[in-house]
Order: sequence, then C-alpha cells, then structure tokens
Amino acid sequence: MASDRFNINSQLEHLQAKYVGTGHADQNRFEWAANINRDSYASYIGRHPMLAYIAIAENESIGRERYNFMQVSLSQPILLVSFCFGFR
Repeated sequence: MASDRFNINSQLEHLQAKYVGTGHADQNRFEWAANINRDSYASYIGRHPMLAYIAIAENESIGRERYNFMQVSLSQPILLVSFCFGFR
C-alpha cells in the first residue's frame, strides 16, 4: 500500500517537472489562474476552427480576434498581480 502511494507521488512529481501547467506545491491560486488563462488563450490562438467560431460569435474578423487574444494573454499576468495586491 505504501509503495503504491510512493509510486503515485513520484509519477505526479515527474508530470509536474515535465509540464509547466500542472503546478507544484508552492504555487498559489493566482499563479495557477494565470497558467490556466495563458493556456486557454494560446489554445484559442492556435486552433483555427475555434478562433473562427469565436470570431463569428463576436462578429469580428479572425485576425482581430487573434490580435485581441494576444493582447489579453500578454497583459494577463500584470492584471492578476495588480488585482492580487490591490494595485489599481
């Protein structure tokens, strides 16, 4: 039983070292939220059908939506830090 627990923990540590978005023990909720937002925007930008769907839903061009997503994804960590520490 203890060996299974050790094996699962070592697999989790391996995944956390290999992939950035899986988090770690010292990560707070704002860093985790920034990772989720960054990964989501990167996914939207990288998948043309999803980007086309969002562009149609918002009645914008695909290039404009890609630009807007890049702007938001670049400014997202700054917004999260300012929200976290009360800078407005």
